[in-house]
Amino acid sequence: MLISAQDVLKTVKPNQRCIDAAQAKSEITQNNGLVIDVREPAEHSQKSASGAINIPRGLLEFKLPELEKDADRPIYLHCAAGGRAIFAAEQLTRIGYTNVSVITCKAEVVCDTL
Repeated sequence: MLISAQDVLKTVKPNQRCIDAAQAKSEITQNNGLVIDVREPAEHSQKSASGAINIPRGLLEFKLPELEKDADRPIYLHCAAGGRAIFAAEQLTRIGYTNVSVITCKAEVVCDTL
């Protein structure tokens, strides 16, 4: 029996730190956090948050360790609606990153806030 992505999200999301864009902005100015847009490049090129690095979710656990070797650096993930960012946060936690947050509001809000 297949399990829907929405059902998987229901089990994964409670284990992830989820915050809104305003809280993320406040924290990032204090902790030098890294903002990662896990949307596809075409989505990122249409509108993106200031300073966000685009690494699509499917490549994140391969590319991020090349860019950020500090497992404790604050990492803030966002996507269009939150689902991909939640799955990405789970994967980053599995490979050893300890300070991962998901920005839960829509990409337009993130782009306008950060």
